[in-house]
Amino acid sequence: MSTEPSSNDISPANKWRFSRVGGFDQVSLQSGNDLLNLDQLDPKLWAALSCPTHGLEIDARTLELIDYDGDGRIRVPELLEAVKWATSLLKNPEDLLKGEDSLPLSSLDDSTPAGKELLSSARQILTNLGKPESTTISLEDTGDTVKIFAKTRFNGDGIITRDSSEEEAVKAVIGNVLECIEPETDRSGSPGVSREKVDLFFAETQKFADWWKKGEEDPHSDALRLFYSDGGAVAAFQAVRAKIDDFFLRCRLAQFDPSAAEALNPSVEDYRLLTSKELSRSSESLGSLPLAHIRTGASLPLTEGLNPAWTARIESFRSRVAAPLLGEKTSLTDTDWEVLSEKFRAYESWVGSEEGTTVEKLGIDRIREILSGGYREAILSLIEQDEALEPEANAIQSVDKLLRYYRDLFRLLNNFVCFHDFYTPGRKAIFQAGSLYMDGRSCDLCVRVTDVAKHSTLATLSHTYLAYCECTRNGEKMQIAAALTQGDGENLRPGRNGVFFDRQGRDWDATIVKIVEHPISIQQAFWSPYRRLARMVAEQAEKFASAREKQVQASAAGAIEAGKKPEAPKPGAEQPFDVAKFAGIFAAIGLAVGAIGTAIASVITGFLGLKWWQMPLAVVGIILMISGPSMILAYLNLRKRNLAPILDANGWAVNTKAMINIPFGSTLTNLAKLPEGAQRTLLDPFAEKERPWKLYLWIAALVAGILVLLQSGYLGQWLRLLF
Repeated sequence: MSTEPSSNDISPANKWRFSRVGGFDQVSLQSGNDLLNLDQLDPKLWAALSCPTHGLEIDARTLELIDYDGDGRIRVPELLEAVKWATSLLKNPEDLLKGEDSLPLSSLDDSTPAGKELLSSARQILTNLGKPESTTISLEDTGDTVKIFAKTRFNGDGIITRDSSEEEAVKAVIGNVLECIEPETDRSGSPGVSREKVDLFFAETQKFADWWKKGEEDPHSDALRLFYSDGGAVAAFQAVRAKIDDFFLRCRLAQFDPSAAEALNPSVEDYRLLTSKELSRSSESLGSLPLAHIRTGASLPLTEGLNPAWTARIESFRSRVAAPLLGEKTSLTDTDWEVLSEKFRAYESWVGSEEGTTVEKLGIDRIREILSGGYREAILSLIEQDEALEPEANAIQSVDKLLRYYRDLFRLLNNFVCFHDFYTPGRKAIFQAGSLYMDGRSCDLCVRVTDVAKHSTLATLSHTYLAYCECTRNGEKMQIAAALTQGDGENLRPGRNGVFFDRQGRDWDATIVKIVEHPISIQQAFWSPYRRLARMVAEQAEKFASAREKQVQASAAGAIEAGKKPEAPKPGAEQPFDVAKFAGIFAAIGLAVGAIGTAIASVITGFLGLKWWQMPLAVVGIILMISGPSMILAYLNLRKRNLAPILDANGWAVNTKAMINIPFGSTLTNLAKLPEGAQRTLLDPFAEKERPWKLYLWIAALVAGILVLLQSGYLGQWLRLLF
């Protein structure tokens, strides 16, 4: 007897274990008992309450099976139902924690009817695949139903194929059904028919047989058969119908008034006009003339005396229509024509009421043979035999379902009940789509998005720097949102390119289309004020230069328009010296230099007045005054980084604040660094030439010292002592 515990051996009482990760208490699912008692865990302690079935890095078929209401979302009751079903079929529910592709048959709990039936189905699958001795079954075995049912006549799907019958006559009728009615696909992969298709086929055959019988009972049945069987006869009649009507109508007018006969025939002038043209049988002017000479009581000649443009068409009409229905004739009387017209109208009425057109191609003889042979009952009997195996076939599908749960369910729980995979180093959550490589870093927190504008509206509440990218690969497109949690965003902007690697290792071209800016790191915040100052100075300089350039261009353009040319100073001529002007300039420069010098002297004097140990503190204090506010704000913002809005914007219902603090954030974004043990050469042949900055600094310090001594009066005292 097996020593493995069954589901009944596990106590319903459970002592839950929680760990403080991501700023909230997360349950740790560590045993089969945890899974059995999952319905006792307060949903308020779950990390999520629902998630979508798309855009996740987990088998989509598994998610579809869990989503039993088919609304595209997985909720707590559906997940609990999946856990309950899977654990009820295993001897040891703890096996679900393995997450493997193959399931040992010995793990199935055959002490219950459901487990026993599932075990029998698993063995049947292996037998059908030619592996009856195998002790394990895998998803590869259950994934291809075509192979499983390839050698079986019946498979429980209510669809039969030609091979479902052993009688050739029945096989032929099933072939007729497939020929006339759109087939369905059997589980074996072959085209087949269901009960609905069979009922439709025999209903159509009965309609066609009834319609055909109606034609046989019609007084003009000879004409109906002729026109139905010979499309050329129909075309021949329709080609001359209007022209023959025209001929006999003209003859009736001539009979009504003999004096009209001359006017109804072509005049000499009509023939004179024809003589000026090159005639052919296809000439429109020739074809518009009457079929034959119009006179009282005239018959239509069928062989001689015809308008040459209509000879061929009349001959086709004679041989295909008149001769079969009236016998051989050289002319057609008005009465004959009325008989033929009546027959054709009967045909048009009969064809217009046709039913069962989908089976018309089989022909009336084959249709009557099918209806009288009892084939409908024989085919429905085969379908009933197939439907009787539905429970067994469903059990085979249940094997595939259990194998998918065996592999994926525990992983889904660790990304739904808790965010274990997300907060475990070296593992990735199911919502992480891959890694974005850009600007000397890799970002591992990347999620798929369908609508950038909609996602960014909510995701900005995450207080996380997000770069939205459009990724393309071999014509495929997708959009992602990448979280940057280390480094800085100085070089990031829409249009910047990178490479995105999905979870299958495929590389995509990635281009930033939108950025949601938030602080990335304390280091970035430290340098932020200085970068803003440098950017402001550069912008002002550019504006000033641009304004001066525009002013010069405007002045030059004005001079050109006025027809003036600036006069160049004559060689050797001296410009008059404006004393008052230059005195004012020198005075202004002197005041500015004096003010700057005084300010610098005051700062330096105050700094030199400090004790030696106070000087570093003063420098640090100045730096903190500049960078401190930015760093404090960044620190407070970084403490607010939250995963929930990023997932909620994708359709999740995250049930807690899943924080991304600074230490954890540094693991989600990796900066470029040299590998351990790498050798580095600092000699750069293209480095810029070094400037004597140290000399400049010493000179500046010397000048500042002299100014301080001058301001304090020490320099004067020393000079008086010396001289």
